[in-house]
Amino acid sequence: MTPREGHTLMSTRTTRTTVVLAGLALALTSAACTAERTENDPAQTTGGATGEVVEEGGLVGIAMPTRSLERWNNDGAHLEELLQERGYETSLQYADNEVDQQITQIQNMINQGADILVIASIDGTALGPVLDQADAAGATVIAYDRLINGSEHVDYYATFDNYEVGKLQGEFIVEQLGLEDGEEGPFNLEPFAGSPDDNNALFFFSGAWDVLNPYIESGTIVVPSGKAPASNEEWTSIGIQSWSSQTAQSEMENRLNSFYADDEVDVVLSPNDSLALGIEQALDANGYTPGENWPIITGQDADLANVKNMLAGMQSMTVWKDTRALGDQVATMIDQITAGEEVEVNDTETYDNGVTVVPAFLLPPQVVTPDTVESALVESEFYTADEIGL
Repeated sequence: MTPREGHTLMSTRTTRTTVVLAGLALALTSAACTAERTENDPAQTTGGATGEVVEEGGLVGIAMPTRSLERWNNDGAHLEELLQERGYETSLQYADNEVDQQITQIQNMINQGADILVIASIDGTALGPVLDQADAAGATVIAYDRLINGSEHVDYYATFDNYEVGKLQGEFIVEQLGLEDGEEGPFNLEPFAGSPDDNNALFFFSGAWDVLNPYIESGTIVVPSGKAPASNEEWTSIGIQSWSSQTAQSEMENRLNSFYADDEVDVVLSPNDSLALGIEQALDANGYTPGENWPIITGQDADLANVKNMLAGMQSMTVWKDTRALGDQVATMIDQITAGEEVEVNDTETYDNGVTVVPAFLLPPQVVTPDTVESALVESEFYTADEIGL
């Protein structure tokens, strides 16, 4: 059984896509309204209820996994800025990808009297005991982008449609290889998956593998290294711990040295930009040249170094999750919680953490290619033209 079947994804895909897009528009509108509200203007609303300004907000603890990935620095800084502008006190902590450190940081936030905890977990299965403490202290918990498993004390989940991220990567590969147009191959693919302790990595891999596996079974796509999981559930066999660029580089170098003495890689399925960066360094060191024999490489997050690599012909695409929109949505949820309003969600079926189904708000990701970098990333002011060298 695939994760899509196990989490009721397949039956709700079409409906949820429509709902997510509608929800995103409402979320962005709500976020804008919330920022503009004043005590004399209580008519602005979020989630269908009357909004209320928080002049002197409570303490919000923000637990981020690491500073070593660009996206978490951006996420933490953006959310903290939004909340401070709205009058909340904040405690933003980064845990250097150390689970014990993150647990200690969350405990400190609880002891400081945090009313709301926003947690991007390092290990989604390790936080049960500290969430028991949070519940005893009366804190509300929002899982940020990564689902927290094994605890009933996860109140809400805010993320992007993670299965869709992988699906977009798989569909991009199919399109670029011309497989739907009858190209027979065989094409050499090397697949990678994300950190085994990150629940999202399962969804990324499953979304891509559900698209690609039929072509692998038919022989149109082959995996010379043999590192092709037999099922979605075996994705951890190719997982890269902590999403490490260095580990991905070493793994790609091993595959190139062991299986490509007389052949070349056509495609690399990389679930995010951090892994893609290491993979690209390995290819460059092994004599691959952009514009000649450079393979198709996927990614995710639109990290600055990877966007530059896209423009240099070293990466084919990235799936962009505008984390500003995610921060906006979480800030809106915090406003709603603080005001005692109904918290807006758009998925109450998919994210079963093993103890409870966590109400979630999903935002839609989008594909960015070298041709759309300017229109997607510069015009939206995610980056300036100078930052990416345009």
